[in-house]
Amino acid sequence: MSSGGVGPVGVAVVGAGVISAEYLRTLSRFPDVRVVAVADLDERRADAAARTHGIPVSGGPEAVLALPEVELVVNLTVPAAHAQVAKDALRAGKHVYGEKPIALAPAEAEKLLAEASERGLLVGNAPDTFLGAGLQSALRAVAAGHIGVPVAATTVTQSLGPESWHPDPAFFYQPGAGPLFDLGPYYLTSLVAMFGSVSQVAATAVRARAERTVASGPKAGRVFPVDVPTHVSALVEFDSDVCANSTFSFDSALPRIRFEVTGTEGTLAVPDPNTFGGPLKLLPSGEDTWRELPVRGRTDGRGLGVVDMARAVRGGGPHRASGALALHVLHTMAAIADSAEHARFAPLPSRVVPPRPLPEGWDPREATLG
Repeated sequence: MSSGGVGPVGVAVVGAGVISAEYLRTLSRFPDVRVVAVADLDERRADAAARTHGIPVSGGPEAVLALPEVELVVNLTVPAAHAQVAKDALRAGKHVYGEKPIALAPAEAEKLLAEASERGLLVGNAPDTFLGAGLQSALRAVAAGHIGVPVAATTVTQSLGPESWHPDPAFFYQPGAGPLFDLGPYYLTSLVAMFGSVSQVAATAVRARAERTVASGPKAGRVFPVDVPTHVSALVEFDSDVCANSTFSFDSALPRIRFEVTGTEGTLAVPDPNTFGGPLKLLPSGEDTWRELPVRGRTDGRGLGVVDMARAVRGGGPHRASGALALHVLHTMAAIADSAEHARFAPLPSRVVPPRPLPEGWDPREATLG
């Protein structure tokens, strides 16, 4: 898809919360995008972020969406606001790249993508960590046959939850978050990129506590409700006949991150999919010593998906962290939640074409748009 414009794509960041600092830091290094504005319902917070990162304009979302120089909105609001902010941006004639999940419910996301298509606009969505060096190198290792034919994957992410470090963590325990919807997209997006569409899932889930307590920051000691499951175990089956066993937990005193792919000829230890780097390790069948594989690609941080999308906006090339991919991952998470609630296998109603791997020499710091 081409916007007909030339030069860097004008970007506005909507939502000046904790994660915005990383996006603003990273995007400032990419010449194919130009951050021209920061917006937040709390305009003082937007102004502080703009001053810190040298952004020329700040204000409320409505004022920023009206700026003609804004072509692409990076939506970093809380999950409950993702769909509405994206809809407002589309109706202002802007492309949208959002944080995960794309919406709270698949039907909401489907309407969003349909409206974008009608308006000739692109929708992209986090996570873009699968575009980083670690996951791209893992995809290449699987495609090269280092583990033979893939058979299964095991993924685990567990901790005691974000209230130990986040100054305002209550939204992590509301619909659209919890360990499944907050951390699940990193693992499930990587698995779909590696194995293709999910066909069906089965799951169990529990909520360990009805309330949690903020541990740090100005709200330390404040108690807030837990409205979602906090430990989820899922079996995920892919159309490619690969299966995955995945655990997502905010209830574990033992922090653990694990991502292993088993094949007919070996096992691959994949890097943490919430990061952009390595290490990447291979254990060939019949051996007892892991080999470290080369990790090649980008480790810049969050925003790789934005610059990839900006280039698609200008030139119509492939757009990898797409709304279609995010919708399939959302369908998968919704099916996991449904399965856990009703104690049954849940089929997936959608399919997606896995995103093309990045060329090894892909460089977001290269000026490609004139």
